[in-house]
Amino acid sequence: MSPAAIYCRISDDRDGSALGVKRQEEDCRALAERRGWPVAEVFVDNDVSAYKGHARAAYRRMLEAMKAGDVDAVVVWHLDRLHRHPKELEEFFEACDSAGIKDLASVTGDVDLSTFDGRFMARILGAVARKESDDKSRRTRRKHLELAESGAPVGGGRPFGYEVDRVTVRESEAALVREAVERVLAGDSIRSITIDWNARAIPAVQGGKWGQTALRRVLLSHRIAGLRSHGRMGPVVAVGTWPAIVDPTTHERVRSVLLDPARQATAGFGARKYLLTGFLVCGRCGTRLIAQPRNDRRRSYTCSSGPGRDGCGGVRVVAEPLEELIVEAVVQRLDGPALAELLRADQGADDQERAAVKDVAQAEAKLTELAREWAADSITKAEWLVARQAVEARLDAARRALGRHRRSSALDGFLGQPGALRAAWPGFSLHRRRAVIATIVDRISIGPAVRGINHFDPDRVDVLWLA
Repeated sequence: MSPAAIYCRISDDRDGSALGVKRQEEDCRALAERRGWPVAEVFVDNDVSAYKGHARAAYRRMLEAMKAGDVDAVVVWHLDRLHRHPKELEEFFEACDSAGIKDLASVTGDVDLSTFDGRFMARILGAVARKESDDKSRRTRRKHLELAESGAPVGGGRPFGYEVDRVTVRESEAALVREAVERVLAGDSIRSITIDWNARAIPAVQGGKWGQTALRRVLLSHRIAGLRSHGRMGPVVAVGTWPAIVDPTTHERVRSVLLDPARQATAGFGARKYLLTGFLVCGRCGTRLIAQPRNDRRRSYTCSSGPGRDGCGGVRVVAEPLEELIVEAVVQRLDGPALAELLRADQGADDQERAAVKDVAQAEAKLTELAREWAADSITKAEWLVARQAVEARLDAARRALGRHRRSSALDGFLGQPGALRAAWPGFSLHRRRAVIATIVDRISIGPAVRGINHFDPDRVDVLWLA
C-alpha cells in the first residue's frame, strides 16, 4: 500500500475558520481510504493564494517529503489546489520523477502521471486554472475601479474622523484632523503631534495610542478631503459620497509637505536637535555645515571633510550662541517691514500654488486613466508599469513644485501683530521654529574663526535674507 500525502489549500479564509480546507481534507481522506492508501501526512496552506505567488510553506514541505521517499502518492481535492502557474506544475512533475511517484489522485478526477497523455491533461487543466485566475483578477480590478469611480467609500474599519458608516463626520475627531493639518503646515513634525496627542490621551481609532505611521496615513489619505482614490494611497478618481474634513487644496498642500523627499530623508532617525541644520553653509568652500558635537559634547556645526563628505574641514561654530543670534535677528526682522514684503510675495505665490495643484491633479488623472486601461486589458501589465513610472515622475515633479510655491502657515496669526511672534516663540516646537526661519532666511554663511578670538564672533555670520 502506498503512503499518500494529502494537500489542501484555500486562497481566501476571511473569517479564519479554516472550514474550506477541513472539507477538502475530509473528501481527500475518504478517497485515500477507498484506494487503500494510508495517509502519511496532511499538508495545509490556509488563506494562501497560489495565483499571487505567495509563499506556500506546507506545499514546499510536501515536495521535500516526496523527494525523500516518505510518500508514494498525492491526493488533492482538485488539481488547481496544487498549482495556478504552469511553471509550478512542471516543478511538481520534476519532483514526481525524482521520487518515482506516479499516482496523483483528486476528488474531482485522477491524473495518471506515468503517461504522456496524463501529463498533457494535467497541463491543460493547469492552463485552464490559470485563465480562470486571470479572468477573476481582471474582473476584481474592474470592480474596484468602478466602485472608486462611483465615489463609494472603501470598505474596512472605521476611518478616523468618520462614524462606522464611513460617511458621517465625527466632529470631535474631524477637529483633531484639522488641528494636525494646520500644525504640519505650520512646521510641526508628525512625531511632535503624535507625542502631544498621546499626552492628551487622545485615542486612536482602535482605542490605543497614536503612532507616527498611523497619523501620517490619516493626513495623507484623500478621504479627509472628500475624495475617492483607487487604492489606499492611489490617484484620485472621483469626488467621494461623504463630506470633506479639509478642503482639497489644503489637503494637497499637507501632502506636499509630508511627501517632500527632504522631509522623508530624515524620518526614522529620532528627533531633530539642531535648529539651523540645512541653513548653514561654509564661508570658505560653500558646503553645507552638519550638526556635530565637539569632543566636550557641546553642540556645534562643522564643515566636515571626513569619509563621504565634500567639505574643507576649515569651519566650526558653537551652536547655542549662533542660534540665539539668528533667532533674535529673525524675530526682529519679522516684527518689522519684512512681514509686509512677505505678504506681497504671497500674492504671486498663491497663483503659482494653484497652478502646481492643477499639475498634481492632472498627473493623478493620468494615473487613473492608465489604471482603467489596465483593468480593461487594453494594455499589458508591463506597458502599464512603464507608463506609470513616467507619470509618477511627473507627479513627483509637480509635488516638488507645489512644495516650492507653498506659503508656509508658520506665521499665521502673527502677521501685523508686533510682539506676538516674540511672545509665542518659547512655546514653538523645533520644527515650527525652523518653519518660521525658512519663511525669511535663504542661507547663512559662516566664515572661519579669527585667530586669537576665543569666543563667539558674530562677524563670522552672514545671513542671506529672502525678505
